[in-house]
Amino acid sequence: MPRGRKNPPVLKRLGQHFLTDRQVLEEIANAVAVSDDDTIVEIGPGRGALTDILAQRPNRLVAIEIDHALSEILERRYRDNPLVTIIERDVLEVSIADLVSGPFVVAGNVPYYITTPILFHVLRPPLPRQAVFLVQREVADRMVAPPGSKTYGALTVNVQAVAHAEILRNVPRTAFSPPPKVTSAVVRVTPLADPIVAAEDLERFRKFVVALFGMRRKQIGKSLRSISSLSAESVADVLAKQNIDPMTRAETLSPTELAALMRQAYPSEM
Repeated sequence: MPRGRKNPPVLKRLGQHFLTDRQVLEEIANAVAVSDDDTIVEIGPGRGALTDILAQRPNRLVAIEIDHALSEILERRYRDNPLVTIIERDVLEVSIADLVSGPFVVAGNVPYYITTPILFHVLRPPLPRQAVFLVQREVADRMVAPPGSKTYGALTVNVQAVAHAEILRNVPRTAFSPPPKVTSAVVRVTPLADPIVAAEDLERFRKFVVALFGMRRKQIGKSLRSISSLSAESVADVLAKQNIDPMTRAETLSPTELAALMRQAYPSEM
């Protein structure tokens, strides 16, 4: 931003909170393990604080920004850098794989109001080699939660079915402008070499899990009957084959158990 020129107004409808802490920005950039042939995809570059660091690498960088005023600024800033491409789009309407021509990694300060849709979008095949997100601490806790815990839910299962998530650090409110009302966290997501759910089953699995956890107070036997056309006898047979007590609840089952349950209860597309 040239001296004397003000930043565009903060758009609350886009959940804009710009990370300004240089140490945290560098930690995010360093947390992304980039190889020589990777394209770096940045989600929500905003004012370009993280972009400036990522652009120092000899990799192609694609930054996706929905805010027109900010994307214009970034376009001007990087117009002489042939490795940097600014895309003015809603990331949820973009096929990330179509923007790159090979392996890629993802980094970004994810707007809190659409964190889950963005996570699901990024973890749709073909997956990045790695992704580092700045998210609300509550979301980070859900991503790494074990079965049976209070924070374990549909997001947990859908992330852990295809990737390993780890919290790298907390980020205080004071690291942002304007500061959010909550603590944030940096999370690194690394796809599993052998995912629990195959790519062709992923969308079906996500629907299955969301439906089950939408009735998390119900016993698993009753939940299965509610979301399927299976008879009580068929549900009992499916659960018996998986050694699952029909009186247990979905939030006590691991991603592996839920994937096996889906394959038994829903052998074809839902």
